[in-house]
Amino acid sequence: MANIVVQSQHSDKDLFVFRVEVIEEDSQSTHKVELDREEYQNLTDGKISPEELIQCSFEFLLEREPKESILGSFNISVISRYFPEYAREIINYF
Repeated sequence: MANIVVQSQHSDKDLFVFRVEVIEEDSQSTHKVELDREEYQNLTDGKISPEELIQCSFEFLLEREPKESILGSFNISVISRYFPEYAREIINYF
């Protein structure tokens, strides 16, 4: 199982920016992830923190692809383009 480390890098009235490290036994990957505040509210209804949503989103992704396949920099809204079930299923992760 991978260890997922989420660090807040920046936030303003419209956007959160995170640095995410995915650490496995013998390797790791680093990702820059943006989260629009409106998207955060739509996905979570404020039930979990933005950091927790990023954590849950990486758990969702890692169940479907290796860390090396996850984009190095992306907005969280992109996940639904690759995995249409994301918005519907992410609530099962929190």
